[in-house]
Amino acid sequence: MALEFEQPILELEARIRELNEYAEEKGVDLGDEIELLQRKLDSLQKEVFSGLSRWQRVQLARAPGRPTTLDVLQTIFEDFTELHGDRAFADDPAIVAGIARFAGRSVAVAGHQKGKTTKDNIHRNFGMPHPEGYRKAMRMMDLADRFSMPFISLIDTPGAYPGISAEERGQAWVIAQSIQRMGRLRVPAIAVILGEGGSGGALAIGVGNRVLIMENAWYSVISPESCAAILWHDASQAERAADALRLTARDLKELGVVDEIVKEPAGGAHRDPQASMRELSKTISATLEELSGMNPDELLQDRYRRFRGMGAFDSG
Repeated sequence: MALEFEQPILELEARIRELNEYAEEKGVDLGDEIELLQRKLDSLQKEVFSGLSRWQRVQLARAPGRPTTLDVLQTIFEDFTELHGDRAFADDPAIVAGIARFAGRSVAVAGHQKGKTTKDNIHRNFGMPHPEGYRKAMRMMDLADRFSMPFISLIDTPGAYPGISAEERGQAWVIAQSIQRMGRLRVPAIAVILGEGGSGGALAIGVGNRVLIMENAWYSVISPESCAAILWHDASQAERAADALRLTARDLKELGVVDEIVKEPAGGAHRDPQASMRELSKTISATLEELSGMNPDELLQDRYRRFRGMGAFDSG
């Protein structure tokens, strides 16, 4: 399903495809017409995607076809072995976790997983974990420390599941435990925001020495719709809320909440997933290299300083 602001671009791309097919079928030369339309398309893409609003970037973060945690694990990691369950209650499909190899070294990974179809989304609970999902992630953190493996988290959730079943099993308490456990890691920890980074559901596995964010991802204490519903009693004011929250990658870099923005292809990661994952792989590799020179105590202090430094300001 195309986003509203993408529609003119998609229509022009369809027109170019039609002319190419017609020229091939009829054996006629339409090179000049196609070149003219291609120049127009390039100009339109530059105009649209260079001036995206915050709300439009939120929509891109949710676009169908955007790479998910499993896509990343199967593309830029090797030998991924998924581990299931929290050893206490159940396995939560909204969190995927396990051991893999990245750039020749063993790593522990955990990330939110959304579905790609309606049935899969229901199975994955739309990427909204229950407490057992975060306990599974903490198992990976324990393994990372035990075997001196870097820990990499992949964030893509509108938030932790707020239902009765999750609250009965101590959702808020488990999120706090996960934040605390990740903060105590004595190995390099990298958090990557792939799409949506909603509230404590994202922060639970977001306490990295370095926090990376895809160019069109968002990260905030609350989703724009929920914020609008609380402040103005009208979820349709989500665009206004997105501006107030300053939740885009560029905003977050300026505020010091994230460390690096991973560039996406023109039009967003869903339009060229392979190119976006190549860029992500390069950024993770460089970040791991940066952190690999630190000993456990230095990594712990580095992470402490990073998060204690947030929100600092000078009084006038």
